[in-house]
Amino acid sequence: MVQTNFHSFRAMHQTGLLRLPNAWDVGSALLMERLGARAIATTSAGVAWAAGYADGNRMPADLVVVIADAIARLVKVPLSVDIEGGYSAEPRDVGHLAVRLAEVGVVGVNLEDASEPPELLARKIEAVKTALAGTGLDVFVNARTDVYLAGLVDPSRRVAEVLNRVKVYEEAGADGLFVPAILALTEIRQVAQASNLPLNVLSWDGLPAPEELEAAGVRRLSAGSGISARVWTQAETLARQFLDVGELTGTPKPYGDMQKLFI
Repeated sequence: MVQTNFHSFRAMHQTGLLRLPNAWDVGSALLMERLGARAIATTSAGVAWAAGYADGNRMPADLVVVIADAIARLVKVPLSVDIEGGYSAEPRDVGHLAVRLAEVGVVGVNLEDASEPPELLARKIEAVKTALAGTGLDVFVNARTDVYLAGLVDPSRRVAEVLNRVKVYEEAGADGLFVPAILALTEIRQVAQASNLPLNVLSWDGLPAPEELEAAGVRRLSAGSGISARVWTQAETLARQFLDVGELTGTPKPYGDMQKLFI
């Protein structure tokens, strides 16, 4: 089943535009699957917040595996997990984490460079592929570069910097490229056409319509932490209302419908 899902997940990046919602726990993953999601990804921020941690490589790797295992046991569609920077600066540890995730049914991971040198992410990608070799398992490594998101270089150099990193990550064995916060359609098209890796972008204010993204060569659109953050906003509104006036407005999801997600 793991390998079947892996090959299915890889194929989803070849044509069209994969709309990939990001879950933060088992319930949200099951709900998204029930709504017709072809695959599920996790949001590192959403998972961290739900588990009591701030985002940013602060979660224990063991807990990441526990949460991934809980989701993978119940969802039938392919599952990809955002592991940030791998929760370690040591590539061998990141490779070991990838094997543990693959063993519980995960078929994809996001690995990011953040503010670290691209060579470090390349070594982590190589370590993941090396650790998985001979296990009969594999994961789709989506290499995330924060050139745009973190403003790592001057705007005039962003496309060139992304493409320089693409070469490094592709040679290391990456399967996909994630460039969050890239918005200009001309720049998106440049990156998509110059890279051999399927391009993933993040849902963001100002991002072109999905049809335009697909035509420009984008193959994956992620929700990121957007759904989770909006749920927190709604929860805050309802909790404040209850604390202030002792009442709740709006229509809740029926108890029976919630139960059916888990049966």
